[in-house]
Amino acid sequence: MSPKLLFQQKRQYGSALVLAIFIIVVMSVLGAALIRMTSSSATSVAYEVIGTRAFLAAQVGIQRQLQQMFPLNGAAVDCQALPPISFSSVAGLENCDVSNVCAIPFEHDTIKYNTITSTGQCDINGEKVSRTIEVEARSL
Repeated sequence: MSPKLLFQQKRQYGSALVLAIFIIVVMSVLGAALIRMTSSSATSVAYEVIGTRAFLAAQVGIQRQLQQMFPLNGAAVDCQALPPISFSSVAGLENCDVSNVCAIPFEHDTIKYNTITSTGQCDINGEKVSRTIEVEARSL
């Protein structure tokens, strides 16, 4: 073998190693970015689920308040403070509670208007999320 050919082969031995290290670094960076995106997506889905539970708890509070104000077989009554509701025995809403606030009713053209604000709050593993719904109801 000629000395020139032997010198060229020795010079190329390290190029595969450099290429392999470059590919490993690029793949590691891409893998880390993918893991970060997946983790972020999982966290946002968890907050969305907890937020939906809090919204449903607030809806239950509004419906309960309206049912008390407008009974099926009776006359409408003014908005009254009801005790907070805890959903400890309801599947899916175990760590949620709801509280309602009634604003002072006002009257316009002999029609009484009530404003009800319901806040549902869920606390799951230290993460607290709340949703608030406000409804205006008028008596007939």
